[in-house]
Formats: sequence, C-alpha cells, structure tokens
Amino acid sequence: MAEAKTEKAPVLAGSGNALPLFYSNPEALNPIRHGSLGLIARADFGFARAAHSIPVAASEMPGAMRSYPIVFIGPAKAPVIITGLRQNENLFVDHDGRWTEPHYIPAYVRRYPFILADESATTGRLTLCIDRASDRVVDQLAAPFRDDGGKLALFFNGTEPTEATKQALAFCSQFQNDFNATRAMVEKIDAHGLFAVRQSKVTLEGGETLNLTDFQIIDEVALNKLGDEAFLDLRRSGALAMIYCHLASSNSWSSLVHQASMRKRA
Repeated sequence: MAEAKTEKAPVLAGSGNALPLFYSNPEALNPIRHGSLGLIARADFGFARAAHSIPVAASEMPGAMRSYPIVFIGPAKAPVIITGLRQNENLFVDHDGRWTEPHYIPAYVRRYPFILADESATTGRLTLCIDRASDRVVDQLAAPFRDDGGKLALFFNGTEPTEATKQALAFCSQFQNDFNATRAMVEKIDAHGLFAVRQSKVTLEGGETLNLTDFQIIDEVALNKLGDEAFLDLRRSGALAMIYCHLASSNSWSSLVHQASMRKRA
C-alpha cells in the first residue's frame, strides 16, 4: 500500500532495504551530535495524516480491532490497520493533528520519531535513533526557539541519556520484541496456507463506491478445515489470538465508512 523510499543509513530494524513509513532522516542518538536537542512533548499526529495503512503488532490487535480493519500486505504479509479509504488519507487524524477519540492509537505511531537501528548492518546490535526531519525534534540553542506550548524534553544531560531517552529506548525495545513475535506468528499462519488475496468494495454515504485492493486476509473457511495437529500448532505459537482479532476486525469497515462520512460533512 504505502510506498517506501530508498534507504541511505542507518539500517532500521525490520525495514529490509527501505525506510519505514514516516521516517526520512534517521540518525543514531549520541551526546556529541545531539547534546542540545530535545523532543517537544505534544499530542500532534500530523505526520500520520497521509497514512491510509499503519503497521500493527499482534499484542495491539485486541484494542485496534474495535476501530480498524486489520489486513496483511506485501510479500511479508505484514499486518496493518486500515485508516483510510483513499491513498494519502488518514480518516482518524484531523487538520490540527489530533487523533480522533476514542480510537486506539497504534504503537507504531506513538513510537515516532524514535526507532531502533543497526548502524553497521552486520552486528545485530540495535541503537536508538531519532528522525532528524521531525518538526518535534528541536535544538534548544537554535534562534529563535519557540516552544509551541509543549514541554521540551532534552535527549541528554551532559553525556548521559535523560529519563525521557531511557523511556523511549524501553518503548522501542518492547515494540521491536512485539514486531519480531508478530512476524513469527505470520510465518506460522502462512506455513499452514491460510492467507488469501481479497478485494473489498465500500459504499460511502451518498452512493460513492470505492474498490480496495492489494491486501490479504486469513481465509476462515481454510482455518476451519485445519486438522487438530495444525490447529494446536497455531495455538501453541500464539497465532490463534491474532487470527481471531483479524477476523473480528472485519466488522470495523463500517467504522471507516462512518469516519469518511463525518469527514465529508466537516
């Protein structure tokens, strides 16, 4: 669905050979280069305004399925929530960058502008990075510096990471663990041949019809035909919860239609 840009550096965890959604200029945090930088703490999700699909981990699906359809995209069959019915449209982010309540905000969004990366692409050791292109990353020494009503949380106190940086590292580490666990579940589901290509037709208020393509779902008929051993294999891997959340999320296509109707009226 979303196109990726060619990667330069560093190598971001789980990204393959492309920069992940939202990130354009990631840099590994260090006190020499980023000692005067900090993050403006404000609930501004304007960077996600054009994201019509967003990655989601298995652990988030119980919360996400109530608001968004969950489908699988690309050769890796990566799970995503659908947040828009058109390219470059997120129906859950308004013009002021606010995420529509009470809908779940995915961890992938809450993580930004932090991310983990392997600087050498060979060691497997991950380093906390910041997207230097984010307008929330501010240099306190820059003139003029404007707070914009948010509180500036510095990344370093001298050469030591601040509590804000430590919390960001912990959040990104947990996200990466969830990402790896989700990928293992997807591979297990795929090994049992349960994915199927689908298209969806959505009719908006006023009669406009949109065709959604290029995604996969879990075939419920094929799931119900699995033998006992295969079913137990999925249960042992933890994949069953993901499967049932995905299937239940099909009811949330109506949530998208509702959001689209509200956006049109606004």
